[in-house]
Amino acid sequence: MRKLKLQVQMTIDGFVAGPDGQLDWMWIPGERDESSFRHVIELADSCDTILLGRKMTPGFVNYWEDVVDNKPDSPEQPLAQRMVNMRKIVFSRTQTAINGRNLEVENGDMVTAVQALKKAPGKDIMVYGGASFVSSLISQNLIDEYFIFVSPVAIGNGLSIFKEQKVLKLDSSISYKNGKILNKYFPV
Repeated sequence: MRKLKLQVQMTIDGFVAGPDGQLDWMWIPGERDESSFRHVIELADSCDTILLGRKMTPGFVNYWEDVVDNKPDSPEQPLAQRMVNMRKIVFSRTQTAINGRNLEVENGDMVTAVQALKKAPGKDIMVYGGASFVSSLISQNLIDEYFIFVSPVAIGNGLSIFKEQKVLKLDSSISYKNGKILNKYFPV
């Protein structure tokens, strides 16, 4: 059975975005850490499908398609190619079509659809967000592995993906030169 993996960036005070979805805290001034970037690519390569919430999809799709189409020398190009070429399923209750390459919209019951995807053949499935969509997956106990990149920044207020108590078991932890830490958890 395929696993549903969550990869998310989080502040040390537990937020995945600012109150209005701001992500400016994610890019720490200073040098980029190539080993953390390699881990992101390795995680992406373990999957063949990306799940997204409707609200974050336009920004996600536009960003990665812009890198692929207009920034051939970007150091993000290897990841951008994966993000654009991989199958993407967007969960929405309000829209039946959303623009983007290799993108389809799922309007059915989220739990039923995710359980069917897990039973289908293929590599694992990755979810990147948004916050309310991920929160729904967590509350329905659909996440099999949590990959949380903790950034050494506090923002004081923002969007959280945890809406109730959730006990997780730490599997591994990797620290990077830029101060970020990747914690891998399993649900208990």
